[in-house]
Amino acid sequence: MEDKELQEISTALREARLTQTPIDPPIKTWPKLDVDSAFRVGKVTVDNAVKNGDRLVGYKLGNIAKVMQDAFGLDQPDYGFLLASGFVYEGTTLRRDQYIKPYVELEPAFVLKGRLKGPNVTVADIINAVDYAIPAIEIIDSRVKNWEIGLEDTLADNGSTANVILGGTPKRLTDLELRDTKGVLKFNGCEVMTGNTKNILGNPLSAFAWLVNRLSEWDIEFLPGQVILPGSCLQAVPMDKPGRWTCTFEGWGTIEFDVV
Repeated sequence: MEDKELQEISTALREARLTQTPIDPPIKTWPKLDVDSAFRVGKVTVDNAVKNGDRLVGYKLGNIAKVMQDAFGLDQPDYGFLLASGFVYEGTTLRRDQYIKPYVELEPAFVLKGRLKGPNVTVADIINAVDYAIPAIEIIDSRVKNWEIGLEDTLADNGSTANVILGGTPKRLTDLELRDTKGVLKFNGCEVMTGNTKNILGNPLSAFAWLVNRLSEWDIEFLPGQVILPGSCLQAVPMDKPGRWTCTFEGWGTIEFDVV
């Protein structure tokens, strides 16, 4: 696709986000959209944001767990960029009217101390490059009507990311059992969803390696200090009512936030 078309798609998705008015799936409006051009749309969006004062701070992997693929009708993961403007503080009150149709996910986040670039990155490489892991919430929110997305649509929409909340309990990998840590979402004190980190491609370090190798196709290098989200350990839950969310990895830490 031509650069002009990539800019058109990026602009349409940006306007949808700013006005909370979803659009038709991009692939219906731009039928030439494929996986490569869709990822390039996401990069256009990020480049424009950085030119306007934002900062690229990491990358995300989504729909890696089968429960997530089933929930959103996808048969493979999506991925995207993380911008500093998308991070909000724990304890923040989020306004539901600032989103279109948001969902809450619980996942580990990794912060890097070393560089990584695929292809052929292994889990051992990931372990050596990670400084620490920290519980995280990702709020996902598609700018496409009714989440009617294919892979091309969600890649163009930067992996349907909206906001990230990092917790306050960083730990070294050797202090965690990432292949078997239970995650729980509670809303107003009631349990609404559970999962386990083993749902993230066996363990989230494997998912992280998959992401590094996949993004090497676009010559992307992961840098020290960047935050990496490897995907949710449980099925995303709609964020459609006011109230308090309590999101916990057992034996690790809890993140709380309110919605009005």
